[in-house]
Amino acid sequence: MNEYSLKYGTNPNQSPARIYMRDDGILPLEILNGRPGYINFLDALNSWQLVRELKATLNLPAAASFKHVSPAGAALGLPLSDDERKLFFVDDALDINASPLACAYARARGTDRLSSFGDWIALSDECDEVTASYIKREVSDGVIAPSYTPKALEILKTKRKGSYAVVKIDPDYEPESTETRDIFGITFEQGRNTAPVIDPAKYDDPVTLNKNIPESARRDLTLALITLKFTQSNSVCVTRNGQTLGVGAGQQSRLHCVKLACDKADLRILREHPKILALEFRDDLGRPERDNAISSMLTEQPGILTQSEREEWLSGYKGASLGSDAFFPFPDNIERARKSGVGYIAQPGGSIRDDLVIKTCNDYDIAMVMTGRRLFHH
Repeated sequence: MNEYSLKYGTNPNQSPARIYMRDDGILPLEILNGRPGYINFLDALNSWQLVRELKATLNLPAAASFKHVSPAGAALGLPLSDDERKLFFVDDALDINASPLACAYARARGTDRLSSFGDWIALSDECDEVTASYIKREVSDGVIAPSYTPKALEILKTKRKGSYAVVKIDPDYEPESTETRDIFGITFEQGRNTAPVIDPAKYDDPVTLNKNIPESARRDLTLALITLKFTQSNSVCVTRNGQTLGVGAGQQSRLHCVKLACDKADLRILREHPKILALEFRDDLGRPERDNAISSMLTEQPGILTQSEREEWLSGYKGASLGSDAFFPFPDNIERARKSGVGYIAQPGGSIRDDLVIKTCNDYDIAMVMTGRRLFHH
């Protein structure tokens, strides 16, 4: 197939719409079910690049939850603890730890479940039955993966009354080294961003007094940077334990990126509080209602999580990693990040105030590397 017609473009008035290969080439993907739209394919191709690079770099299954051409969450296939299973609403599912890929998506979806409502899913590996069974339970528009087991495909085809979009992509496909796009009738051309997000040797040479960046933090910083590579700029990403905790995308101010990512990370961390994990939802509620829960949706009125309890819980959360797609122009970014337990930072560097940013990191014993690699994505 060298062309797929789409229902319409970005908006219903933008017709006709299609995806195709120039020079009569064959598309490296196949629609196995449903009818993906224009925005679906934008999410699919951006998210696929993200999980493919994560898998190639970190050698672990990866998943992403995409909305409007930016990740709501991305994660690696690490096992889930009992509390994490409850946190991600998979404690009553199949044995999710039997599938690292399913664990990756549970973590990615669990970053920001409100933003992931109606997401597009990307999977780095063949979609198995456990992963498909979990996807079936979520409100989602579609999924892209290199392949699907027969049972997984059967499960996914029953979703959304049979209209769920399932796309298979050739994992060996490599685009041309240059890419083009048309804006207002004018064609832009540039080299594809194929450079690695960081030279691993940089982790051995932090610019701060704190030189200790353990392997877990190196993995999480790499996860943050690769996520940013496919996030609309300006962008900042907070990660820990092989998953994103908060993604701040598309902000005009670097500080607003940091605030957005850290505010989301704080909310994600607060969901781990014993009072939150102990909430008992009414049996008749679906997963979206749980994500938007208010007290009337619970079997009994919960105890109030006081401001002091919030602050105490957040203050005990340390060792998060933060990546930035461009340099920090002022040290106020570091001041906000450390309040969310950030202990490790990776950013390109190059600001005239780099010395002030480094000093602020030193004041809080934060280890920071400068990658020398800007990761803008538009």
